[in-house]
Amino acid sequence: MSETIITKELITWEPLPVDFELPDDPVDDLKHLILVEVLGEPFYVTNLLISSAIIASNFGICACVGGQTIVKAPDWMYVPFTKPVVHEESRKSYTPHLDADVPSVVMEFLSDSDNGEYDVEFGGKWWFYEKIVEVPCYVIFAPSSGRLEVYRLRSRRYTPQIPNNNGRYWIPGVNLFLGVWYGTKRHRMGYWLRWWDEEGNMLLLSLEKIALEQQKAADAKQKAADAKQEAADAKQEAADAKEENDRLKARLRELGIDPDAVS
Repeated sequence: MSETIITKELITWEPLPVDFELPDDPVDDLKHLILVEVLGEPFYVTNLLISSAIIASNFGICACVGGQTIVKAPDWMYVPFTKPVVHEESRKSYTPHLDADVPSVVMEFLSDSDNGEYDVEFGGKWWFYEKIVEVPCYVIFAPSSGRLEVYRLRSRRYTPQIPNNNGRYWIPGVNLFLGVWYGTKRHRMGYWLRWWDEEGNMLLLSLEKIALEQQKAADAKQKAADAKQEAADAKQEAADAKEENDRLKARLRELGIDPDAVS
């Protein structure tokens, strides 16, 4: 497998020309859309997304290489800091260094067709992320099999990472663990990319968080009911004991014995 060598002098970071037509590539299928939703939603649920950061899907990353404008739109990306724009809807693309930080991570989801995820030739996605933008972390995920590959940039080359004992990868910049989870979400059963914090807690989706809070409330209500029942049982036991004691004293008096004198 050969690769195209590009020197840094040939790379410039310029605004996208106003007459440049961004590729309008359709998303492969509904599966990709819901994968993106599940991947990004926890950032909003947990308020982890700071105002200067952006997460985006199929959003063009731009660079000028040897005078040629090249745009790649990863399935998902996270940028820790970006310059504000007057109207967010006016941001149609992202130029690293010009608009602010290089993305901390870009992700590509594999499909039946080859879309250049491993292509190191000029114009390939791997080549663009590794040699041009120099994205620190490149993730490739196969939704059908659950295979997850995470690569870290070392001396302008991506090297495969080894997961921890839980099969998860630490993603610098995002400061979370990324891993594969199997289950049903959005009416789809299969493999999903999910986030975990440093303590090993999975970041929840909105419905998961609601369900957890409802379960906690139900558990607390049941605990209170159990405590109330225990108190009632204890009170009844005390009343039964007193009644039995009074009955014994009455019996002793019938026998001519002073119960208070009995030790």
